[in-house]
Amino acid sequence: MTESILNSTKKILGIDSSYTAFDEDIIMHINSTFATLNQLGVGPVNGFMISNSTPVWNDILNSDLRLNSVKSYVYLRVRLLFDPPSTSYAMSAIQDQITELGWRISTYREEEGWTAPTQEEES
Repeated sequence: MTESILNSTKKILGIDSSYTAFDEDIIMHINSTFATLNQLGVGPVNGFMISNSTPVWNDILNSDLRLNSVKSYVYLRVRLLFDPPSTSYAMSAIQDQITELGWRISTYREEEGWTAPTQEEES
């Protein structure tokens, strides 16, 4: 799990890691997905984001192999935002996969002692 989050997401989207024209867009969608994962209890309590190809999967998954489905979850959500399928059947299939993976990730985290992200109180 030492591969770059950005580069592995680009690879599965069919974009060579050396082609950087869409990096800003893909990074934005990855970070949006990390915000959703944080609400599911995955990652650091204060959230997680990337700004380039340096962060790797271990940075968010902490070598927990039981969270490997997070990679698929990130890809599928980024795919829908960045390059949605042209048919409603494919769109529905991807949305169903996202829903199932989200449920499985959430269930796993709850079994492991899910803790809600903390919120700072206003003064």
